[in-house]
Amino acid sequence: MSFGQDSKMATSEKAVSVGGAPMYASKNIIENAVNSKDHTTLVAAVKAAGLVETLQGAGPFTVFAPTNAAFDMLPKGTVEMLLKPENKSQLTKILTYHVVPGNWDSKTIAEKIKAGNGTAELTTVSGGKLWATMKRNKIMLKDEKAGWATVTIKNVYQSNGVIHVIDHVVMPK
Repeated sequence: MSFGQDSKMATSEKAVSVGGAPMYASKNIIENAVNSKDHTTLVAAVKAAGLVETLQGAGPFTVFAPTNAAFDMLPKGTVEMLLKPENKSQLTKILTYHVVPGNWDSKTIAEKIKAGNGTAELTTVSGGKLWATMKRNKIMLKDEKAGWATVTIKNVYQSNGVIHVIDHVVMPK
């Protein structure tokens, strides 16, 4: 009986569980995200925006990944509206606002926050800004609309970057 490649990896590689699924550092952002039951809305949005190939690329990328519950907090109908083909550019802008070029693990973000006297400014792939601060050992993100998100699971390492799970969708101006 064969257990497949995932079983072999599980024995030799420490995985972080996100949405009930192991996230392996040897897999890329998309290969891991599609297995998280907490990120089905994000995966659907990434597919609708045509960003799958990009996020499977070499990177490195830091993705602040909102959960399904975070998307559910948006005004009723927002997600459905954004997933329509005619809104692809707006969806792409919002999704790429959740991605920062480079490999920004929590230690690197914390160091930048300390160096910035309590705030680190991060430039997103969309060209927008996110501001990171610390609150009781948690990384908090402030977006361009003065909304806040908390990193609830940090340092989910990928072959092409790192994912931090967040509890709200951050929005560009």
